[in-house]
Amino acid sequence: MTTVVFVHGTGVREPGFSALLKRVTAGLAAHRDGLRVLPYSWGAAHGATLAAGGASLPPRSGTTRGLGEGRAGSAPDDETSASWAALYADPYAELALAAVGSAPAVERPPGSVAPQQRVRALLTALATQGDAPAAELGPGLARAATDLASHPLLGPAADALDPADLAVVAARSLTARLIADALDADSPLVPVGETRDAVTDRIAEALGAPPRGAERGLRSYLLRTAGAVASRAVERRRRALTEAAHPAAGDILRYLSRGAAFRDGLRTLVAGLEPPVAVIGHSLGGIIALDTLVCAPLPQVRLLVTAGSQGPFLYESGSLPSLEHPAPLPPHVPAWLNLYDPRDLLGYLGAGLFPGRVTDVAVDSGQPFPAAHSAYWTNPAVYRHILDHLP
Repeated sequence: MTTVVFVHGTGVREPGFSALLKRVTAGLAAHRDGLRVLPYSWGAAHGATLAAGGASLPPRSGTTRGLGEGRAGSAPDDETSASWAALYADPYAELALAAVGSAPAVERPPGSVAPQQRVRALLTALATQGDAPAAELGPGLARAATDLASHPLLGPAADALDPADLAVVAARSLTARLIADALDADSPLVPVGETRDAVTDRIAEALGAPPRGAERGLRSYLLRTAGAVASRAVERRRRALTEAAHPAAGDILRYLSRGAAFRDGLRTLVAGLEPPVAVIGHSLGGIIALDTLVCAPLPQVRLLVTAGSQGPFLYESGSLPSLEHPAPLPPHVPAWLNLYDPRDLLGYLGAGLFPGRVTDVAVDSGQPFPAAHSAYWTNPAVYRHILDHLP
């Protein structure tokens, strides 16, 4: 009888681990009878805990203000940060929100200027100034202004907003584009919110908005709408974000600093089993399994399976505890099946690092990241590939 030892990933604790183990057991049993599945629940024995009850965590700010409404000395709140995060992801998001409310086009009096023509002319004039009006944010303003002037959302947004409101929304789009470009380029310097807001005001006035403090009408409604949506998204994600920081991140740091106990526990479990044994590890569990098998032979183990694992990346970057690049994989390490989802940003490839020793197989859950990192065990293809390789 083949025994499968399942090693879970970061942040997994009861009752979640029991549910996960049940799903893995059922997924394997659906393709092959007679398998014995044993858990290695390292999280309970060795996982990270906040020993002082979270004394190291900063308090959460309770300040509330709208996007771009901050003042020097005021603490940033979740609504503002979430709203800007949405714009960094899509600098045209607010234009799209405005465009949804635009009325059907109507015939204009002879000689009148369409709203989009005015703002396009102002954007073109802004582009001629180069990057100087937003120098604090880095290069790219001229290009961003030119792109925005020809963007298909600009016309519908101009029909929906008065010129002052449109100027502010366009300015925020340009600011977000510059900061998003800096983030994409992995710039080590990103401006603070006060600088960002000052540049946004400067650009807005260049596009026809009144000075800050003047009534801007519908702009406040749009900000409340966008801010409320973003704030609700933050509240929905708060638990996931908190758990991503702890215990998940704590588990990784604890393993990399005190991993011997993790490996010893797995070694003790496997050493008492009759062959053949397969060890399946998810995420950090895959690292623990790989390190354990590299450190010393476990002849019972005939197959190592990793899913969404960072083991290859740690090896290549010189961070894998058991093996430093370019040392080869020891001969006693068994056949290694490495499953990865192309959308899982925490899944890495091993075949190029260990030619002939690792089989990389792509499995597509149809989920974006980070959901893709947790979707392996509900994907029937994962079990089919594992069973194809099981002894």
